[in-house]
Amino acid sequence: MADTASDIKDPSLAAAGVRRIEWADRDMPVLRGIRERFAIERPLENIRISACLHVTSETANLMRTLRAGGAEVALCASNPLSTQDDAAAALVAEYGVAVYAICGEDDDTYYRHINAVADHRPHITMDDGADVIGVIHATRRDLLDSVIAGLEETTTGVIRLRAMQADGVLGFPVIAVNEAQTKHLFDNRYGTGQSAVDGIIRATNVLLAGRTFVVAGYGWCGRGLAERARGMGAHVVVLEVDPLRALQAAMDGFRVSTMAEAAPVGDIFCTATGDKAVIRGEHFDTMKDGAIVANAGHFNVEIDIPALRQRATASSMPRPFVEQFTLADGRTINLLADGRLVNLTAAEGHPASVMDMSFANQALSTEYAVRNADTLENRVYVVPPEIDEEIARLKLAAMGIQIDVLSDDQRRYLESWTEGT
Repeated sequence: MADTASDIKDPSLAAAGVRRIEWADRDMPVLRGIRERFAIERPLENIRISACLHVTSETANLMRTLRAGGAEVALCASNPLSTQDDAAAALVAEYGVAVYAICGEDDDTYYRHINAVADHRPHITMDDGADVIGVIHATRRDLLDSVIAGLEETTTGVIRLRAMQADGVLGFPVIAVNEAQTKHLFDNRYGTGQSAVDGIIRATNVLLAGRTFVVAGYGWCGRGLAERARGMGAHVVVLEVDPLRALQAAMDGFRVSTMAEAAPVGDIFCTATGDKAVIRGEHFDTMKDGAIVANAGHFNVEIDIPALRQRATASSMPRPFVEQFTLADGRTINLLADGRLVNLTAAEGHPASVMDMSFANQALSTEYAVRNADTLENRVYVVPPEIDEEIARLKLAAMGIQIDVLSDDQRRYLESWTEGT
């Protein structure tokens, strides 16, 4: 396929990108089935989609699916360091997607790329952190009337969008893909758990067994991270501000503490809260020599990096993705991936098999938004339960798993209040 509009690192990487994309596609049978149906039915014909997502081989298979459905697609990166440049090149050269993403791009380029996808005047926005939606609402309001709906895939983004709805400023409907059970119960928990640990290990080659691993946040991402770290032999400490989640962590067998208490005893710290300044200057002041600090939340504000830099007398890069800060008293603190998503910066992000369900949600929610454009209001919607159930059914079938079906008598019993015990 001929090249389309783009700003990518190196078009010659396209062949390697195709191999990477096809490898991921092997583990994405649900999305592949949707793509085959889309190619026949073309439910997205003449729909323009502007997406700001992590530009990876898994995302590439979502883009292929949207294109098969008839959509015109423009894609930029939702993180400056998560782009796989070969996948970006393949999307442009082989799959007809306009891509604006370069691994390591600076902040000016990052926002220029977001505006470039907005220039495609989308009917559908697709976000991993609400950046395109944010730009359209802040500086590109001329685009609001043409947007049918937006889709948001992160906890951080959904929080922002619900705040916009509460303030009465949300300019079009948004489907919170992150809230789908086949997304957060699997992508957030198993995907983040495995890939964040993978990123920490790739960056440092540290042995987790016997180390004290501090997890900030016990949402689905945090609990997945805690479970995986414990599974590798770490002593896990969980930090939470929500009493219900803290109680769950305690009854799941984790030590629950405060950051002030955990800072002096932790060997490895990883944030997954969606909030800012979770690890602050006073915590760096008491950390062990050689402490490792990472983030698995969407933005790099969870760690107060300016406070760490202010305390440092020197810094160096002993390994890729590891910046070592030497403090005035001689202690060192190791920051991974500049505080950005460690799983997508120092590793490859979630495995394809879990992104299969997340991106199936994106594809089917896009189809739903287009079909129901006339009835959607300017608020945040959850993914319709029938989409969730269909994705779970398709995933089970792809895994060769069969489950029982309720008999008519059993169903009547569950739906009745008149039949006794």
